[in-house]
Amino acid sequence: MSGLQAIRYTRGKLEVLDQLKLPHEHHYDEVSTSEEAFDSIKSMRVREASTTDETIAYIDSRLDYLKQSRPTAVDLTNAITHLKSTARAVDVSGKENDTSGRDAIIDSYIAAAEEIFRKDTETNLLIGEHGSKWLLQNAPTKSTDGKVSVLTHCNTGSLATSGHGTALGIIRSLHSAGHLSHAFCTETRPYNQGSRLTAFELVYEKIPSTLITDSMAGALFARKKAEKNIAAVIVGADRVVRNGDTANKIGTYSLAVLAKYHGVKFIVAAPTTSIDLHTETGAGIKIEERKAEELTQISGAVVGKDGKVDVSRTERVATAHQGIDVWNPAFDVTPAELIDAVVTERGVVVKGSDGSFDFKDIMPERWAKIVGS
Repeated sequence: MSGLQAIRYTRGKLEVLDQLKLPHEHHYDEVSTSEEAFDSIKSMRVREASTTDETIAYIDSRLDYLKQSRPTAVDLTNAITHLKSTARAVDVSGKENDTSGRDAIIDSYIAAAEEIFRKDTETNLLIGEHGSKWLLQNAPTKSTDGKVSVLTHCNTGSLATSGHGTALGIIRSLHSAGHLSHAFCTETRPYNQGSRLTAFELVYEKIPSTLITDSMAGALFARKKAEKNIAAVIVGADRVVRNGDTANKIGTYSLAVLAKYHGVKFIVAAPTTSIDLHTETGAGIKIEERKAEELTQISGAVVGKDGKVDVSRTERVATAHQGIDVWNPAFDVTPAELIDAVVTERGVVVKGSDGSFDFKDIMPERWAKIVGS
């Protein structure tokens, strides 16, 4: 598993890696308030009372505040719902106006949050195992020694999770087992999570890899699929709805269309906590829109005349006319018809003959509760 850590945690202290300073500088910020946590998530530095009644009300208000930082991502919403339920489930009978009741709620809340953090890494390792196995069994092309190459989009690795990653976790699993020939990653405009973060992780892990711009994917498939044995596009997901439609970083939909045309498998890697059974189709997904400056300006470390990066100097430059109108959705929705498999920690789900996915077998209790028989 990767040695990179996006989050450093010990009880009583939380630090997040400032990913806006990557790939040139490692800097951790201490997070001690919900406002600081909100800012870390919203700015993409990291990605996702005295009485018992007052304690629960305070917890609710802080969690509701954090939920606003990423409205499209269902994983954060699910975690918040779980933490609220945990706080309410504590038995404080006879201790309603006692500090011991308050402390019991807080201790239970912290333990539940720590368990979410721990289980995330375990989940990602299982996704890597299931996904790599399925791809090797279903790859449309392989090298003579059984290796495959893949393309990934945005960042879904150790910097986006507690460890290993989802889509990048599958790539890590392929590589560690000796089944990966090459990994291609997109720049992922406009925020460049691919070039800033995924490229950094791939180089850090010494995984053979190449960076391309988002608009080069079609040419890559047309010219290099056979030569490089490009078998799949592997992406993560901010939200997978009941029929399999998937919201992910803007540009994912385009890659799915290109993959379909060129006979390349399209794989979504997502924990079951990212599957939203309440929303029937992608039409019901709220898409976050971000500020225009992310498209018309860019920040980065200064490259000196000697070609070396000076991490002590950061400049912001204009890349477009500042008077142009901008549409900047953070995500798009890939229709289920274009997706070959959804890989979860509980196994791989492939779409049925009607072009949609049935998640009933991998999450029967949630399905029965939300959807019915």
